[in-house]
Amino acid sequence: MSAAILAVASQIGAPLIRQVLSSRIGAQNTELATSVVEAVAKRAGVALPDLDRFADENPPRMIDAVRATEAMMPEMVALYAQGLEGQFALLQAEQKGHWLGWAWRPFMMWLLAFLWLWNIVALHVANAIWKIALPPTDSATLLGLTSVYMALYMGGHTLKDFVRVSRGKA
Repeated sequence: MSAAILAVASQIGAPLIRQVLSSRIGAQNTELATSVVEAVAKRAGVALPDLDRFADENPPRMIDAVRATEAMMPEMVALYAQGLEGQFALLQAEQKGHWLGWAWRPFMMWLLAFLWLWNIVALHVANAIWKIALPPTDSATLLGLTSVYMALYMGGHTLKDFVRVSRGKA
């Protein structure tokens, strides 16, 4: 998808789009690149999967969409930078507070990793070595605990979106 946009941006001289899509602005700029591709698709009035075909079939409208998006690029880059600054400020604020404010996430990661390793590997090895019959943790319970942690760790949006989609309100 971005190959068609990159070709048009190079052709018409849209340097910001070209830099973002060719990964010259940071190697980890997928969020910004995705925003650029979505903005071009929105300006062109097509769905993302149809963007390559649209670029081949309707070059003048594609050029107009890329030009309109290029005009918005300073604001898009500024918003992206503000988002990164906000994430960094949150990280800094968490580090200044009490250690429990940030320690629960890595602790839970290690705990869940241990519980999964114990349930899948170590428990069976222990049972075989010592010829005992320790019961495994119910996999459904462990999966539920992991899912709740992931939903909380990802800001609750994952769980909220899942519930919204499962209720048919997508």
